[in-house]
Amino acid sequence: MSGTQISVSIGALGMPFVALVVDDSMVIRHTICRFLEERGFTVESASNGIEALQVLDRVRPDLVVTDMQMPEMSGGELISVLKSKPETAAIPIMIVTGRSSGFDANETRAQFTIFKDIDIQEQLEKAVAGTPCGIAAKAQASGK
Repeated sequence: MSGTQISVSIGALGMPFVALVVDDSMVIRHTICRFLEERGFTVESASNGIEALQVLDRVRPDLVVTDMQMPEMSGGELISVLKSKPETAAIPIMIVTGRSSGFDANETRAQFTIFKDIDIQEQLEKAVAGTPCGIAAKAQASGK
């Protein structure tokens, strides 16, 4: 992995940033959760959009990372629900998908797209650095 590791452990109120990771692949979910936890996030996870909505009933994440193709409720459907509610509409979203999955490259509701079949860690590092969580962490690290 190249570049500087970003640590985003503390949010604006002195609390850890919270991420919600939604993917039906246990391996991908674990990889992303571990990556975020190593950078100080508190991480909640779900295996589909329905489970993610249940998590959202009790937790308000600072970041949502979601697969697009999942059983019961797809990532696209989850994003539609998130964007339709004022309390979740502004949460940054990262899409995790395979290049051969039929992903619509014109999807504009997410801030980042991460491809499972390319170095996922490096992509996550770049994507997290560009979120409000990553920007806040950079400012904290530099004392601003």
